[in-house]
Amino acid sequence: MQPQGHAHHHSSNPFAPRPRLAVLIDAENARAAQAAQLMARVAQLGKATAKRAYGDWTTTQLMPWKKLLHPLSIRPCQQFRFTKGKNATDSALIMDAMELLLARSVDGFCIVSSDSDYTGLAARIQEAGLAVYGFGQRCAAASFVAACDEFVFLDDEAASAEV
Repeated sequence: MQPQGHAHHHSSNPFAPRPRLAVLIDAENARAAQAAQLMARVAQLGKATAKRAYGDWTTTQLMPWKKLLHPLSIRPCQQFRFTKGKNATDSALIMDAMELLLARSVDGFCIVSSDSDYTGLAARIQEAGLAVYGFGQRCAAASFVAACDEFVFLDDEAASAEV
């Protein structure tokens, strides 16, 4: 007997459609070194149908991510920094998420960031009845972690993989 609430993730029918997931990465708040591990974990949850990484791709800070975009088929979404210290990435990611949500083109969202700015978005997605999986570091904002159905601490997973 499977625990209630998780039965839809582990269907015994191999032909059952897998949940379609949007993977939205705040590249300025996520570690490129954990990208392969992230995508492997997403694959366990469902099928990543939309994969986007947000950031200012003109900066050297995102060089590690640039190398991974093509191999992992992640679409870069350019966000110029018009104001120093202000993150345009957050609003772009949130707008795209709302578009995908309203289009009903996915069954759930994977939000990759440790930033509290996505707390409201996670709550809004849940309100619409879709799953929200958060991915980030142990230092992730408690409010964002709590707003997700499940939060995967990538630094913990990396540590356990090295054992």
